[in-house]
Amino acid sequence: MKFHAENIDLATRSPTVIINGADAEELGVNPLDRVQIHWNGETHIGIVEVTEEIVAEGTLGVTHRLGHIDGEIELTHAPKPGSVHYIKKKLNGVELEADELRTIVRDIDQDRLSDIELSAYVTGTHSEGLSFEETKFLTEAMTEVGDVIEWNDGVIADKHSIGGVAGNRVTPIVVPIVAAAGITIPKTSSRAITSPAGTADTMEVFCDVAFGIDEIKSIVGETNGCLAWGGALNISPVDDKIIRAENPLSLDPPGQVIASVLSKKQSAGSTHVVIDVPYGEGAKVESLASARELATDFKQVGAHLGMEIECTITRGEQPIGRGIGPILEARDVLEVLQGGGPESLRLKSLRLADILLESCDVEASARDILDSGRALERFREIVAAQNGDPDVTVEDLVPGQETLTVRADRAGVVTHLDNRLISDIARRAGAPTDRGAGIELHVSTGEPVATDDRLFTVRAEQGPKLEDAETLVDKSEPIRVRDRGEALVERL
Repeated sequence: MKFHAENIDLATRSPTVIINGADAEELGVNPLDRVQIHWNGETHIGIVEVTEEIVAEGTLGVTHRLGHIDGEIELTHAPKPGSVHYIKKKLNGVELEADELRTIVRDIDQDRLSDIELSAYVTGTHSEGLSFEETKFLTEAMTEVGDVIEWNDGVIADKHSIGGVAGNRVTPIVVPIVAAAGITIPKTSSRAITSPAGTADTMEVFCDVAFGIDEIKSIVGETNGCLAWGGALNISPVDDKIIRAENPLSLDPPGQVIASVLSKKQSAGSTHVVIDVPYGEGAKVESLASARELATDFKQVGAHLGMEIECTITRGEQPIGRGIGPILEARDVLEVLQGGGPESLRLKSLRLADILLESCDVEASARDILDSGRALERFREIVAAQNGDPDVTVEDLVPGQETLTVRADRAGVVTHLDNRLISDIARRAGAPTDRGAGIELHVSTGEPVATDDRLFTVRAEQGPKLEDAETLVDKSEPIRVRDRGEALVERL
């Protein structure tokens, strides 16, 4: 059937085409069916949406995900991609083979699946799980479809946390420590997806984070390390698409987590990786047994891929550091590098750095490197190489000036800080989009407080967002205070 194609300015995640209802009826297609667009000797696959208003009869609206297509085209039915059959197999509890997972990954990469089909894949991996073999095959397939960074050095260090802990900004401290010890550590990190700040968001307070592979190699050649945004690179690009499908239902299947992390590490050329697995109430992994199982799987899959993986299992029932949000976390990082800062952030950073140095067979003390000022000096060199101001001070990092301070309504002991609620409040205040938004914590678990003592301060850049955060504060209990008798009962 002949159509006149026009590009339309409509943001979609899949390669969508818009067809008038009358044309759809004549062609015999329904919403989410696939069609083949034959244009200029090429064939493109589009996913159908039907409308009565956006396009007229005889016109095919082409969204930006299909590229520039205009003029006269021919439209025919397209078969479903083979991966749909394999997704159904997974939903039925059948273990998938390497070529079947490879087909699914390639179809995701090339946007051949509709949002519903991709959601079905995510549902299948969540409900049926991924076997050890499936996880290995999936990791390899996700690596294959993206770029791979190659390095001349024999040892390439890396660090990753599976997330779920607010303020856990150890990476900008670990990287300069390891780099100052003479180890190459090209760290690529994510922006926040459901948290108030990712490492890339916090580093963007100091410098640029979006670089291509050649630029990253230049920065690392100059400083031994980098702190860049992985989203600017074509490293395991399928991972970002899967994460977008997981987020609405907060799904995070363990096998998919392993494939996600290790495909990116393998693509980045990493040989020695430390993975932080926090566990506890409010963290992604709630039990010690689950954390140990996940750590074992990480190590086994990493060994299959030729990477040396060390996992550290840490307590994740409360935030790390005092600040939650890009600028507030950046202040904590700089204070630790200068010799002060929150003790929880300092100690965790030192522990992870020491494990990574030992894994790389380097006889050096992370504490000595930090206390001597060498880590701060290397951090400033990395910031300068990434087009930032190496002389920035804590005073230069000004958080939002719209504030709400929450105080204890009784005397007692702090028994719990809720990671999820604290993160939700910080996001309502505007983080990470508003860099100065977030939460300052004034207490930690186990600390005694008196009536009217400060518990935390919400910071925002805009009044309406502070009001939105206050609404959540009023109907929740992000920090739990109990009298000593109640606290004892909770511990028991």
